[in-house]
Amino acid sequence: MELVRSGLDRLASTAALVQATATEVGKAGAYAARTFGAPAGMRGLAVEWAWFAAHLAVYPAGLLREQLRDSSGYRTDSLPPVRRSLVVTDVAAAGTPILLLHGIMDNRSVFTVFRRTLRRRGFGTVHAVNYSLLTGDIRTAAHELRRHVEQLLELTGAEKVHIVGHSLGGMIARYYVQRMGGAATVDTLVTLGTPHQGTLTAYLIPTTLARQLRPGSDVLEELARPAPGCSTRFLVVWSRMDQMVIPQRNGRLSHPDLEVEEFEVCDVGHLSLPIDSRSVHWVVTGLARTEQGDGSFRAAHSASPRRSRTVRERSSPAS
Repeated sequence: MELVRSGLDRLASTAALVQATATEVGKAGAYAARTFGAPAGMRGLAVEWAWFAAHLAVYPAGLLREQLRDSSGYRTDSLPPVRRSLVVTDVAAAGTPILLLHGIMDNRSVFTVFRRTLRRRGFGTVHAVNYSLLTGDIRTAAHELRRHVEQLLELTGAEKVHIVGHSLGGMIARYYVQRMGGAATVDTLVTLGTPHQGTLTAYLIPTTLARQLRPGSDVLEELARPAPGCSTRFLVVWSRMDQMVIPQRNGRLSHPDLEVEEFEVCDVGHLSLPIDSRSVHWVVTGLARTEQGDGSFRAAHSASPRRSRTVRERSSPAS
């Protein structure tokens, strides 16, 4: 009798999960239909496909490992005016190294545009890394990320770094920050289209890594645990037109112990987030503000409750 009851409970749980999944997929489909029928949505879709084609062209070059080197930004005589202004007004911001971490089955070429913008703004050291395409575990990738961070800090002599993670890269970096003591070395973590609460598209892939990206996975439950004293600032960019993070709101980050700033866009595809001018401008502006330089943006770390603020870029009639 106990076995029958247990079986019925499992069946009921499965049925509830299937129903909830169907509901979320239906909502996502309805939103996609409204968005793609609007001019902004059509434009976003066109940009997504154009960038996909361009990305394919530069993808082979991105497979090559980038040489780790320190590009000092403290000499201003050879810098253009925009870069020079950041160095002069905030040396700490200009001198903080930035590490770029790509998403699943991708490489550093996805940051081709983003990286150029950072360098033009005045950041002295911007380094993109590749992790293995065969990575099958977020925790293992986080250990690899820690080695990259340590190497970058040793080379530059900096005390902290910024990390920008696209998609899975943001999840790997978040695990490093929250569960491996990375908050001590990561000043700001930027995530672009990262499934912080999991994604239903992960059910389409029968791998260990995909299972870790499903809602309610052991990794996501681990990241939901308390993270007292986490000093890293989180800048989160998510899109209501993200075709990889389903439902799209799972790209948001909500945690009582984390200081989170969000930027919401309505007409940008998953792959296009690192090239969207509004998103890039918001992130670069945020990274150019240090704790010392702008106290209104980043409160001093204290026992006060963590802040969570969302900035919305309303440009789609479907939103």
